[in-house]
Amino acid sequence: MALKDHSAITEFILLGLSSDPNIQALLFLLFLGIYLLTFMGNLIMLLVIRTDSYLHTPMYFFLSHLSFLDLCFSSVSVPKMLENLLSQKKTIFVRCCLIQIFFVLITGGTEGLLLSVMAYDHYAAICYPLLYGQMMSKQRYVQLVWGSWGLSFLDAFINVLLAVKMDFCDTCIIPHYSCELPSIFPLSCSDVSTNFIVMLCSFIPHGLITSLSIFFSYICIISTILSISSTSGRSKPFSTCSSHLTAVIFFYGSAFLRYFMPTSGSPLELIFSVQYGVITPMLNSLIYSMKNKEVKAAVRRKLRKIL
Repeated sequence: MALKDHSAITEFILLGLSSDPNIQALLFLLFLGIYLLTFMGNLIMLLVIRTDSYLHTPMYFFLSHLSFLDLCFSSVSVPKMLENLLSQKKTIFVRCCLIQIFFVLITGGTEGLLLSVMAYDHYAAICYPLLYGQMMSKQRYVQLVWGSWGLSFLDAFINVLLAVKMDFCDTCIIPHYSCELPSIFPLSCSDVSTNFIVMLCSFIPHGLITSLSIFFSYICIISTILSISSTSGRSKPFSTCSSHLTAVIFFYGSAFLRYFMPTSGSPLELIFSVQYGVITPMLNSLIYSMKNKEVKAAVRRKLRKIL
């Protein structure tokens, strides 16, 4: 993707999370620990699922892609945030900022779609167990995953292609720790109405379709589970869905609040960004590894082989 610079400004200043050097040092240690835990947790999940034949099912195929996405999603912005926490010059080139936005939109958008696909997988497994093999064939679930990647790439490409044409010639301060699409609109001295409309036209349908599909899937899932007479019969589907539902709430709750609130650099805005961009990728690996019996059994099998 060619990025042509039409701007008088070549760098943005990222204000980050704090201007106090002592707090910056503490934040560096905190977020370094979170990033290492995120990286190792998702990498282990990815390797265990890929190498254990017992986990070669649609659900774990989706989970392996979720781990890969969380690995990429956190790696897009956290390393730059860690660099700025130690650096006196907290800048980022305009082109690098646009590239960061591009990959945030791809990984974040794909994660939203993938969570929706995983809800459909749970719906098919719980509500139509006898037809599950037909509803979730190998060809179908591979198409769903690559379709999620393709739609998110298209959204990101269109939005960043329009952002490339923006002029930045006065204010160059971003009240944030990373580059996000809503954060650069106030910095432009050119008309951004088209950019804003395209962002809404791509984000709102994307968010509504995925969130509504998750909602209706869980309405059917809960109805089916409640119709099961035995308590033991209910516990397994509840356990299977609880991890996914927790991931959905963390990701969608903070992402919606971040992208649909006015850009002001307020502490609340930064908290929502940290929640979905830094904390959620770490929590997903912990949630699925700690609450999923099959993943824990696979990890034990790998450890026995190693030891």
